[in-house]
Amino acid sequence: MDIHVDADEAWERLRASRWNPPGRAGSGSRRKTYAAALEQTEQMFRAAAVVGPATRPLQVFYGLSQAGRAIAAAAVTLKSEGWRLVTHGIKTTGFDRPFPDIQIRTDPPGTQGSFVRVSEVLDSPVWERDPVRLEDVWDLLPSNLRYPLTTRDRLTPMYVDEVSVGTHEHTLLSVDVCNIPDRVMDAGTREALSDFLTSYPAAAQYESYVSTHALSLGLEAPPEYRRYDHGGGELTINWRMPHGAGTRLDGLATGAERLAHLRAMTRGYAGDRYFLPVLPSMKRELHPLMAWWAVLYALSMLARYQPAAWGTLISVDNSQHAVPIERLLERAINHLPVLIADTITEVST
Repeated sequence: MDIHVDADEAWERLRASRWNPPGRAGSGSRRKTYAAALEQTEQMFRAAAVVGPATRPLQVFYGLSQAGRAIAAAAVTLKSEGWRLVTHGIKTTGFDRPFPDIQIRTDPPGTQGSFVRVSEVLDSPVWERDPVRLEDVWDLLPSNLRYPLTTRDRLTPMYVDEVSVGTHEHTLLSVDVCNIPDRVMDAGTREALSDFLTSYPAAAQYESYVSTHALSLGLEAPPEYRRYDHGGGELTINWRMPHGAGTRLDGLATGAERLAHLRAMTRGYAGDRYFLPVLPSMKRELHPLMAWWAVLYALSMLARYQPAAWGTLISVDNSQHAVPIERLLERAINHLPVLIADTITEVST
């Protein structure tokens, strides 16, 4: 699916917030940092829009890094001097490896590095010992669904259609789950679906799904997938509503209650909701903003410290990764202002 964003509207939101900053950025040093950091963020992104891939990762990453300072300044959970960010808090190694296999690590939890501190505010994991491959984080971005780096099996975000929740009362949360890969649908079994969903803990505890036996609900019959022309497909999946979540004594839940439960199970991205996979080295799903942060940090380090290798990677005549990188950087300029504005709202309320 195409992701529609309005970067100009997001910049208006961010600029409008500066006269009366949200959360804890309302006064003192936090207010000054909030305003100055967002000004630098916007200027970095504006500059990135007029240059090519040779230097674009540098402007976009450092713009995002400065936005992290505004996020920390506004965060209501960061008290005293905990909002001040020092160092990057993230590292890349393995530049001698193929591009998808570049390794990314973070500083330990509780440190002052920007990546670590913003991750903690967003309840997003850090990983200090086991490196994560660039390709694995790349695949966590909804905008990269159609831009794989290799032919390996992928774990990508699964879009959920909030409209499919409906407004009627029911004992189950039932939604259309999209972007299920061909390998799962080709297997066609309940076991294949369950094995696949183990990487999506929030989705794995499903109650039932629409099956192939006259569209009956149950676990015994194979799933009734709906395939897309361009690959992948979707399935209607059902979850039981949690006890004590506002449901009535008869077990029925309103549409609003079921929608709230869906939002608790998923992560937001530019107005949409996704089930995100949990990578093996992580304890929970990576917040989309932090997935962007990790990928752009790796690309900026390549561009800055390995300029010849970077020049080869972005050459459409010499690299299979050139066009995916171009698309990623274009989407970074458009998507990140929306994610930054949404994240500031998230941490300041």
